[in-house]
Amino acid sequence: MVSRDVPAQGAGRSRGPAGSPENKAIAADVYAGVDTDAAAIAVSGLGKEYRHGRRRLRALDGVNLAVGRGEVFGLLGANGAGKTTLVKVLLGLARPTSGEVRVRGRDPRRAAARRRIGYLPEGHRFPGYLTGEAALRLFGRLAGVAEGTLDQRIPELLDLVGLAGRGGDRMGRYSKGMTQRLGLAGALLDEPEILFLDEPTDGVDPVGRRRIRDVLLATRRRGTTIFINSHLLSEVERTCDRVAILHQGRVVREGTVADLTTPALRYRVRLGEGQSAAPERLAGEGLAVVSGNGSLEVEVADLAALNRLVDRLRADHLLIAEVSPLRAALEDVFIEVLEGEARAAGVSDHGPLTTDHDPGGGR
Repeated sequence: MVSRDVPAQGAGRSRGPAGSPENKAIAADVYAGVDTDAAAIAVSGLGKEYRHGRRRLRALDGVNLAVGRGEVFGLLGANGAGKTTLVKVLLGLARPTSGEVRVRGRDPRRAAARRRIGYLPEGHRFPGYLTGEAALRLFGRLAGVAEGTLDQRIPELLDLVGLAGRGGDRMGRYSKGMTQRLGLAGALLDEPEILFLDEPTDGVDPVGRRRIRDVLLATRRRGTTIFINSHLLSEVERTCDRVAILHQGRVVREGTVADLTTPALRYRVRLGEGQSAAPERLAGEGLAVVSGNGSLEVEVADLAALNRLVDRLRADHLLIAEVSPLRAALEDVFIEVLEGEARAAGVSDHGPLTTDHDPGGGR
């Protein structure tokens, strides 16, 4: 899917019903590239309001979203953006005020829709006196998984999450990373079609994050759809196919990770070893040279300008080792989008951002 600024969903528009021509037009743009009839998750014109005394607080405002089957999708947003509310609606734990939601083609409030769905909540806890194996068996029984299936799945999953040989240990002795991985194993017990993960790597050390990431990628290869709500943007960037940025209850940007993090017409040109070019001499119409010293970072008006730069370097008998597009970190894109939204609203402070640099941040 091509990255783009999604029309500010709900902003400056009348809030018509989910099936109105207006909402259908917005949804058609957001759903581009996703077969909504076969989508694992489809949301159209979703609104959610809460009452606070006499006031109504709008947590979600005309959200349109589609997640394809077998896709790893990331939901991003600053504190109070509406991420947790959206996940609750998708799980059937909160009733939408307006709009339409389909999970596996069904209303998520119906039991049939919630079958074959795994969920790892943020900050989950296990009784410390239970062993890892006992905890998995308990949750498997609560989910209605047959004993024979549990006998097979528990050893498989302990091995998958890197806890083989530790299943007999009491959970009071588990580290945060081990607890998260056991929770992930529990969410996978019934071989779900869709896996919802709320901050799956929060508070986990780098080794534990790598193990969880490997489990998610292995799960995706089996065709499972994965929906991740996280503020650890580096992990989202490594794991997800597509992401959506939620701001004040609206989807303000969505697209593939590659498209979002590759700004158009910005390149690094690396020269051969020991060679250099004076940036000021190369600057010209349609070309801005950002830095030199053997590696030029350039912004070009079009590809013709990039080729003119290459021709100029060759004319100076300089060898070109590499020409590659520059990628922005997903964190940079995230902050840029929220700052742009704040400027558009005439607000100087968009509120606290939660990124890898603020691992203790709220929701």
